[in-house]
Amino acid sequence: MVNNYAADDAALQLQDLLMATDNVEDFLGRLAEFSAWTLNRSTGAAIECGVTLQRRKRTMTVAGSSPRAVTLDRIEQGVGDGPCILALRTKAMVVLADVDADPRWPEYQRQLADHGCRSTLGVPLEIGQDAAAALNFFAADTGVFTEEAIAEAAGFADLAGRALRLAVRMGTMQSRAEDLQAAMEHRTSINLACGIIMAQNRCSQDEAMAILTKVSSNRNQKLRDVAADVLLHLTNEEVRTHFDA
Repeated sequence: MVNNYAADDAALQLQDLLMATDNVEDFLGRLAEFSAWTLNRSTGAAIECGVTLQRRKRTMTVAGSSPRAVTLDRIEQGVGDGPCILALRTKAMVVLADVDADPRWPEYQRQLADHGCRSTLGVPLEIGQDAAAALNFFAADTGVFTEEAIAEAAGFADLAGRALRLAVRMGTMQSRAEDLQAAMEHRTSINLACGIIMAQNRCSQDEAMAILTKVSSNRNQKLRDVAADVLLHLTNEEVRTHFDA
């Protein structure tokens, strides 16, 4: 397993990655780079890392430590099976120690060999009930993913999985906050447009809303867009909601 000092160091660096990225996509890219660097340091071998995401039984490459890592990871997606996909399916690490000696995925292994990759390691990460991810490590030589390297990857995977779950939650919260702000801005536009119609037609708020709704239906245009047109016609500029800091 990863020793306590190395685990603490990795946890701090993963925390720094979270703080330094603005969205989940950026975090995944940096996670791939950091994952490759972590095993490079422990094995002394040149290792690259791809990140595979699984949602509703579909898998896709979402990040890589380099363009080559993305290319290697996508080979498995094209073939439809391999160590990383098996790792996602079984929730266990899967080693392909030698592309020339393992009989399990002949087409996948042939394509890896054509790209100069001789061994791989698939490491699953748990990120939620309806999604999972895996780190797909690639090495140019055989014999790289030893028992010690696999133990290192197992310890790191637990930390990486926690960081990824937090990144996903943060991304979800940010998205919800943005949706809420947009909804509030749209409601402001509609309320202001109703006020203008009430003043122009000397009618009630319900009657003004009925007028807006009828125009929306006749134009086949969203209510918020009709309201924005009313405001733009009056002020010649976009009206936005102001939020206090």
